[in-house]
Amino acid sequence: MEVKSRHHLRSDEVDTITTALSDNLGVELDADSFEKVEFDDSDWDVVLVDGDPLVLYLNGEPFLTVQGANQYPPEKHIVTVDAGAVSFVSDGADIMRPGITEADDDISEGDLVVINEESHGKFLAVGRAQTDGDDMVGDSGKVVKSLHHVGDDLFEFSV
Repeated sequence: MEVKSRHHLRSDEVDTITTALSDNLGVELDADSFEKVEFDDSDWDVVLVDGDPLVLYLNGEPFLTVQGANQYPPEKHIVTVDAGAVSFVSDGADIMRPGITEADDDISEGDLVVINEESHGKFLAVGRAQTDGDDMVGDSGKVVKSLHHVGDDLFEFSV
């Protein structure tokens, strides 16, 4: 990913990010600098928080990257998968019901969610819920569309 431009965000833009992350994930970012990065060869809109790519925009909505979720663990909008699902999720697969052990009841269809693995508590992916949280555990069907995961270009990006 080639950086096209980089600029510091205005305070109102920072407020929008911090409010959205607090409301949606229960996360309080404690940082001194917020820089938006635009790329030549990617559609990602990324915000560097104190130099690390911790926030991305998905359809104009600020959300944590996988790195951001591991640095600032969310309290809400979490979908937990079992050990058998880890390799699939890490390869960018959508999340299927049989691999889910738990999902927050406050998740609504269309919400952005973070995917957590139950063994070590690490976050593996960010996705869009295809159903409500109370309908995610079950026997069959895709319930989360993967948008960003461990090992993708954004995860590997560093400044």
